[in-house]
Amino acid sequence: MTNKAPGEETFISHLIELRDRLVKASIGIALVCAGLMAWPGPSQIYDFIARPMLAALPVGSKMIATGVISPFLVPMKVTLVLALILALPWVLYQLWAFIAPGLYAHEKRLVAPLVISSSLLFMTGVAFCYFFVFGRVFRFINNFSPSSISVMPDIENYLDFVMSMCLAFGATFEVPVVVVILVRMGFVGVTKLKQMRPYVIVGAFVVAAIVTPPDIVSQFSLALPMCLLFELGLLVAPAFVRATRAPEETS
Repeated sequence: MTNKAPGEETFISHLIELRDRLVKASIGIALVCAGLMAWPGPSQIYDFIARPMLAALPVGSKMIATGVISPFLVPMKVTLVLALILALPWVLYQLWAFIAPGLYAHEKRLVAPLVISSSLLFMTGVAFCYFFVFGRVFRFINNFSPSSISVMPDIENYLDFVMSMCLAFGATFEVPVVVVILVRMGFVGVTKLKQMRPYVIVGAFVVAAIVTPPDIVSQFSLALPMCLLFELGLLVAPAFVRATRAPEETS
């Protein structure tokens, strides 16, 4: 029987720890998903997701399902996605618990707020997209469509659109976190970022034009929050850098 080198034992222990954290994260997602299956249920969840589109259509309109098993698979899919979003803080906590033992005290002060703020900002972006953007976008598109066209969205295509939009808004709402990380890691200073403000504004509208439908409502709905969140990152970054400074940096 051969003895393992200390480095090999450490590597294996890290792999075991990573496996345990992934299992715990998966169990958390599964529990949230099971809870959503029990209440309110996949059908009710999809009805809630479809509400902004149905509100923009004529009274009595419904969506269509072109696939044989789409009425079953699509609500199950949206339930799983919602479970992933709701379980995101637990998943990020498992990530934090995995890397925390190897961090210094000042680095822990850096990571913990970022994990919490990332979760909150992503959920805020998704909520902003659903409650503020969808209704305006769907009304604009349906009002623009010719009267000779009967709008009957397919449930699967609609879900793909909703998921891509929510992901885009959730990701772009992470702008303050990106700004804070860039400043804290010393890649760029706050003064330099302020000088780059015109380029950031142009970049926000370019990103919005790429990831949103080709209508001005959705593009402005994404670009303007990105610009405001960039300014928020500029305000928060200096205080965050001071709070997470290493002891040798303060001496």
